Amino acid sequence: MITEMSKIIPRMLSDSVFDIVFLLLCSSFFMQGAPAGIGVNYGTVADNLPPPAQVAHFLLESTTIDRIRLFDADPDILKAFADTGIAITVTVPNDLIPQLAKLSNAQDWVRTNVEPYVPATDIVRILVGNEVLATANRLLLGNLVMSMRMLHAALANASLDGRIKVSTPHSLGILSSSSPPSSGKFRQGYDVHILRPLLNFLRETGSPFLVNPYPFFGFSKDTLDYALFRPNAGVMDENSKLVYTNMLDGQLDAVYSAMKVLGFTDIEIVIAETGWPSLCDSTQVGVDAKTAAEYNSNLIRHVSSGAGTPLMPKRTFETYIFALFNENLKPGPTCERNFGLFRPDMTPVYDAGILRPTARSSVPIDPIPAPSSVTPPTSPASMSPPKGTQWCLPKTGADPDALQRNIDYVCGLGMECRPIEEGGACFLPNTVRAHAAYAMNAYYQAMGGNTYDCDFKGTGAVTAIDPSYGKCTYHG
Repeated sequence: MITEMSKIIPRMLSDSVFDIVFLLLCSSFFMQGAPAGIGVNYGTVADNLPPPAQVAHFLLESTTIDRIRLFDADPDILKAFADTGIAITVTVPNDLIPQLAKLSNAQDWVRTNVEPYVPATDIVRILVGNEVLATANRLLLGNLVMSMRMLHAALANASLDGRIKVSTPHSLGILSSSSPPSSGKFRQGYDVHILRPLLNFLRETGSPFLVNPYPFFGFSKDTLDYALFRPNAGVMDENSKLVYTNMLDGQLDAVYSAMKVLGFTDIEIVIAETGWPSLCDSTQVGVDAKTAAEYNSNLIRHVSSGAGTPLMPKRTFETYIFALFNENLKPGPTCERNFGLFRPDMTPVYDAGILRPTARSSVPIDPIPAPSSVTPPTSPASMSPPKGTQWCLPKTGADPDALQRNIDYVCGLGMECRPIEEGGACFLPNTVRAHAAYAMNAYYQAMGGNTYDCDFKGTGAVTAIDPSYGKCTYHG
């Protein structure tokens, strides 16, 4: 017995030492920054897009894009990208989340949407829903983590868990505090009951935490240089004394700080969406093809540089630009239909640095983007900005749950919501309606003050009466 144990113990120690060294090497690789993958969000809310096979060939031959994110699991797209080597992220629609909390349903989903296409199509990630926490839907929230676990189990049963990871993307609305970045915290209730179990799952499975940071939705005329990575004086975090030279770093570090509060600084952060429109309504400042090219080209350089952020130095970030194409059927302001790097005929709206030299020299690039042909589903009269100073407020009797979703949506875009955080000038009265009024008006003003910007699925209305009070100022 002593002889046998003497053989086993050295082997155990050797295995333990190997594991420790391996983990240290992985940690060093993660901290020092692996080469950043630059991808695009391939949305399809349009009626004029080219066939998926043409898109796959174009991305492979004419661009340096090596990964795409889909908002579904479209079989035609998955077939088209077979044998391209382009990594694919597929998405489970929000409304399927409750069903997939049952293992048999998760297995059926994997058999239908994954197994027929791998390994020829390089599916690397399944996203369970999109910005699920922002919906405030209790049924979705209550089943999110279980659905992720069941999909992972289904992948394991198919021996695919080693190559395909499961995660879910979040808007910045998951944060209750984001400024300064070192004060970042997750929203109370979501932090312990949803995000901690979710982060535990990500750690167990080696999956990343995905966020959708948009400096575009958080900038003002005075902070445009800061949002675009241009030279600027910087912003000091009074707590950490670190200086931030761009808005994206501040947004990412706020997320990192919130993860740190829960004890999860070892999980990779992936930028699932970010971008800048090339065309917007005439009242929107800082929007044209040149500015969009500047943001996205500077973004690519920054996330790929290995510089990291002040709180996460020496890192790169896997990043997905929104979006591949201008999508002419998307509702809302003009800018919603003009985030694309390319037009439907695959000519570039601008070059953000992803075109191969042959494509750059042979494809004509028009610096002035043509507006999408389909306008939002509103009457022409309602699209004109109202005369005089006006504000956007919740309608009388608007459902509180709908108003909370409005808050989560607006603040999740990265807009200025500090005044309605605890201690802010507009925090009191501490009611959903009061906070929604401030958030909805902030969005309405930032988008140019068009009537449809105040619709919020029928819960908002424009008023000529200034709702400001005390030190709480509603911009008009």
